[in-house]
Amino acid sequence: MVHKRKSEENARAGRKMHIEASWPGKKPENQLDHYLLESPQEDVTHTDVWRVLRIQSEFVSGFGSMSDTGPAVAVFGSARTEVDSPYYKQAYRIGQRLAEAGVTTITGGGPGAMEAANMGAADKDGISVGLGIELPFETGLNTWVNKGMNFRYFFVRKTMFVKYSQGFIVLPGGFGTLDELFEALTLVQTKKITTFPIVLVGTEYWGGLVDWLKDIVAKERCISPEDLDLFTLTDDPDEAVDIVFTAMNQAAAARATGQ
Repeated sequence: MVHKRKSEENARAGRKMHIEASWPGKKPENQLDHYLLESPQEDVTHTDVWRVLRIQSEFVSGFGSMSDTGPAVAVFGSARTEVDSPYYKQAYRIGQRLAEAGVTTITGGGPGAMEAANMGAADKDGISVGLGIELPFETGLNTWVNKGMNFRYFFVRKTMFVKYSQGFIVLPGGFGTLDELFEALTLVQTKKITTFPIVLVGTEYWGGLVDWLKDIVAKERCISPEDLDLFTLTDDPDEAVDIVFTAMNQAAAARATGQ
């Protein structure tokens, strides 16, 4: 059964770690990435050179904090998923399975499906990572994260998801979830990353998107038919984890034989 305990009981793998001055809940005009993208042109030459150093420092902090993560899988889903939703329970089960195998669970650190996956991992004494983002409507990392960071810039955070995970499991979600999904598909399609399993959980939810990709996008030759093989669709959270584990094992075997 999905249940909650005090956050202190779940900080088993260490303290929460935050990149300084990256707190959610700020007004849009006070967020650094908003300022980066919305600054007037005449301001660029005076501020953007220094902003590059700030961006660099965020990459360095992220790389330093995540370098000892070990095998990991990123789990995505809506922050609006309710506790009584079947998707919440599926995310919880995925977090459990990953932790039982000694694999780190990485989420966006928010509520909803992300909270459920972190909870499942923490309840099995696993490493439960949350990579948060500075947003005006978020309240911080969920209490089930035992290794956490907050980022100012989306593109830095997205780099951490891809660099430190060996696969994505994607539950129903909104624009943010779709953003992570299609970035991963693009990186795999263009061979920027290889042997990277992407599993969609929820055939009813994702079915319309998959049909659109097949019947419209592929038919119009905007993608190749084989691009539809870059992801797998299932309703079973255990199958989703098994698919990712199989790909991870195959990648490890290939590395061991020098292929």
